[in-house]
Amino acid sequence: MRSQLFDLLAGVPDPEIPVVNIVELGIVRDVVTSGVGQVIITPTYTGCPATNMITQMIREALDENGFKDVEIKSQLSPAWTTDWITKEAKDKLKAYGIDPPASSDDKDARATCPRCGSTNAKLISEFGSTPCKSLYACKDCLEPFDRFKCH
Repeated sequence: MRSQLFDLLAGVPDPEIPVVNIVELGIVRDVVTSGVGQVIITPTYTGCPATNMITQMIREALDENGFKDVEIKSQLSPAWTTDWITKEAKDKLKAYGIDPPASSDDKDARATCPRCGSTNAKLISEFGSTPCKSLYACKDCLEPFDRFKCH
């Protein structure tokens, strides 16, 4: 049942970045199948505006597939980290035009333009299209792009 639930949850896209799902982003922390079933989630940010929508999307997926008794539990500690994003999701982010996060150990890594690969980029704003991203502009191809914040 555990793998069945993970497979089901892998069909739930992130509402802000629909090319990745909530499992590969590391939002789904665990699935507990003993006792009362639980899906344990951790938002990318404590105040992430998409958290309620993600919870609702999980509830709908569970209910539609016969898992009405499975609870959804939000767990804030330890805090979500970009290290929980899978390599496949990082590749999808890059193809979508978002500079994927480096390791949380490498917070000083230079922004890399997902379109041309240049590291000659300028920070435009600490806040991009969502709270978990910053806005950059590539000085070589002149394209703006979001960069996922490492944490």
